[in-house]
Parts: sequence; C-alpha cells; structure tokens
Amino acid sequence: MIQNAYISMGSNLGDRAGYLLLAVRGMIAAGLAVKRLSSIYETEPVVVVDQPFFLNMVAELGADIPFSAEQVLARLLRVEYALGRSREVPMGPRTIDLDLLLYGKETRATEFLTLPHPRLHLRRFVLMPLVELCPMLVHPSLSRTMSDLLQNLHDPSEVQVWNPHR
Repeated sequence: MIQNAYISMGSNLGDRAGYLLLAVRGMIAAGLAVKRLSSIYETEPVVVVDQPFFLNMVAELGADIPFSAEQVLARLLRVEYALGRSREVPMGPRTIDLDLLLYGKETRATEFLTLPHPRLHLRRFVLMPLVELCPMLVHPSLSRTMSDLLQNLHDPSEVQVWNPHR
C-alpha cells in the first residue's frame, strides 16, 4: 500500500471555483478517495503571464488507492476532458488542470508520467497549498520537506488565500 497521493488543481477560465468543485466531484466519481483539500489560493500565472489569474488548490488522496499511478493520471485526464480542458496553447488558459504531484514515495520518468511532478519544487502555487496540508512531507527525490522547499523558493509570483468577496 502506498502513502498518500497529491493532486494539484487549477482553473483560470469561466467559473474558476465551480471548475475546482466539479473536478473534486469528478475525481470522487472516478473512484479516487479524496481525503482532504487545501484552501483555495488565487495565483498569478507563471510562464505564460498574459492570461487571467488562477485559482489553485491541492487534493490529498487516501492511502488505499486501488490504482497504479498511471491509472490515477488517466482518470485525472478523463476528468479534465469532461470539464472542457483543451491543450491548444501550452501553459495557456484552462478550465481545469489536474496534475499528479506525488504518488507515495514513488519516482519514475516515462513518456506518460514523471513522479514526483518535475516542477513541483519550483512553483509557489503548488507548494503553498501542499505545505498547508503536509508541511513535513518529504520530497522523494530531493529529500527535503515541503516546508523547506517553500522557504527556499525563488518564485516571486503572487499567491494568496482566495477571498471570493474581493
């Protein structure tokens, strides 16, 4: 049995919060046991900066996942597709983005899947919600806690807890 798996979730088109909720429902419907959710963070885009701000969060899946990491990723891709995700512009605007960040302590690099996620340790919008859920979780490849990675991060992007009334 693996330890917990973590999914990064993001949306910057349409009803961003609605897409996050629908993605959680889609993961549950796909047989993925969502154990906990981080707060929702509003984040400025990185890489392709000329696009709307994102809402991001992290979902923790329970340790009793009956699927391989590849099967989890395939389910996440089906949820994205069902929610209208298109991939015309790499790193561009999207209704929903679901990334498998960690699958227990597994590491791999295949054409289909890289674990841990290759940019996990470089992105404030991923590390802040991940640290909220599990600050002492150790990155399987870097052997550093998520808190340590966040404290030593060189990503100047703006990430703050989302206030829907702002």
